[in-house]
Amino acid sequence: MHDIIFESLSRQDKALGLLRDLLEEEYNRLLSRDTDAVVSLEFSIQELIRHLALEKTCVIKWLGGMRAAEYAAMLPEDQHEAVQETLRRIDASEQAVSRQASRNTDISLALLDQSSRTLQELTSRAMPPKAETYGRSGGMSVQRHPQAALISGRL
Repeated sequence: MHDIIFESLSRQDKALGLLRDLLEEEYNRLLSRDTDAVVSLEFSIQELIRHLALEKTCVIKWLGGMRAAEYAAMLPEDQHEAVQETLRRIDASEQAVSRQASRNTDISLALLDQSSRTLQELTSRAMPPKAETYGRSGGMSVQRHPQAALISGRL
């Protein structure tokens, strides 16, 4: 059973390293605005996350709900060190992946905001300036200046 658990933890460690690399690549593609590459990377990232979740679920099931660190403490010294080191690498990789995912989220939201503002600006320029632009008779009404061109009246 130990070998199965250790192999699963090793796969998780390697998968998290790959996930970090994919997220960094996605970040670079976001910066260069290569949407096709971002979409294909996103599918790969989602599939890798799905596999990671399955690996974690299997380890939890094999350990019977026991924490992996507690399991490592029960092992003989040589196996204990190997499992502890793998768990440290997994923790460090999860933190790095989390930071990179946060950076990707920030830039994605910034690009979305920028695109939305650009679209709003283009839409406002393409639309007629006022709802009263068209008159009752169906033709264009004359735009009146809000300030008088000639002043007339008494003082």
